[in-house]
Amino acid sequence: MAIQMDAIRALAVRVAASHHLEVVDVEFSGGGKFRALRVFLEKDAEERAKLKAMAEADAELDLPRGVPVEMLSGTTHEDCAAFAQDFGTLLDVEDVIPGAEYTLEVSSPGLERKLYKAEDYQRFIGSLVKLQTFTPVVLDAGKAGESKGNRQWQGRLSKFAEGVLTLDLAAVKQKGKAKKASSATQVEIALANVEKANLVAEI
Repeated sequence: MAIQMDAIRALAVRVAASHHLEVVDVEFSGGGKFRALRVFLEKDAEERAKLKAMAEADAELDLPRGVPVEMLSGTTHEDCAAFAQDFGTLLDVEDVIPGAEYTLEVSSPGLERKLYKAEDYQRFIGSLVKLQTFTPVVLDAGKAGESKGNRQWQGRLSKFAEGVLTLDLAAVKQKGKAKKASSATQVEIALANVEKANLVAEI
């Protein structure tokens, strides 16, 4: 019997909402006795807004130095423990994971969190991003015949509109093909062409 990831995610979203949390990602890996279900959580939009307001009011918050508040999940150990207890019980009741043995791991997404949906890119405009595309992206259309393009990109997310994200390549030192590809300082990439992406922490 296959793992019902859609059902698991739906249950996670339901439990998270009751704790003022949002599900960032759900992963299932391993086999046999070493199976692990990982859930990454952050505070919901309302709670994140409160955290940001407190930081802007110079409240005494224990925040990592130099890290923008928007990059923080706000999730505490207590949040993870409370979610894990309720979610674990519901998983057993719904019986969506066949087999008796697996480990449930609950945590925040971390500073170098993955980006998935359009809302993520809109929210993190101004942040450094590292991504990989499904198909190579050529910087200079006029030189397409001279370059096969590049699938690995890193830069500051300067814009996201109509399903296309713009990276400022001058923000970081480029490597490999991206370094040799062009003197251009920006690259536009369709969100549909992004295979995987994550934030790059600036501390």
